[in-house]
Amino acid sequence: MAIITIPRKPLTFSERAYLPQIAAGLRITLRHLFKPSETLQYPEERPSIPPGYRGAPTLVMDPNGREKCVSCQLCEFVCPPKAIRIAPGAVPEGSGVEHVEKGPQAFDIDMLRCIYCGLCEEVCPEEAIVLQTQYSMCGTSREEMVNHKDKLYEMGGTLPDQHYKWDKKKAAEEAGNAH
Repeated sequence: MAIITIPRKPLTFSERAYLPQIAAGLRITLRHLFKPSETLQYPEERPSIPPGYRGAPTLVMDPNGREKCVSCQLCEFVCPPKAIRIAPGAVPEGSGVEHVEKGPQAFDIDMLRCIYCGLCEEVCPEEAIVLQTQYSMCGTSREEMVNHKDKLYEMGGTLPDQHYKWDKKKAAEEAGNAH
């Protein structure tokens, strides 16, 4: 068995000195040196949030400052990581919304388990859950990362509403106009 050797072309001086490779690396460095900086001074400067961003889920109130959540527990059942816990309670008498069957006594969202999927917002029949554009949440303990009902309403605030189910008079007018 014969061994065949293939003759190689000898390297030039510039190839032996790696000068083309060094020049290519310096060219990339110089190109980035004169480019405008893309660094943001976080948290003073924040990146723009794209439309449709799904952030932290929060609870919102109706324009009259009342709870929109009726404790139907659909969001709790649809949540894949089981991050939502709701304890239904009775609506207090004399509150003006006795025609609503129940309201949440406790509403907790564990933000360490939440995967920001948005299913809770989609399934809510009362539009009581809204995903915020907040993306930076921090805490020093697990307990701080569980948002209770008061904190969820504080984060969500009040949103305009097209549904008048809480107001008997407006709900009756809307039902009459539909027929």
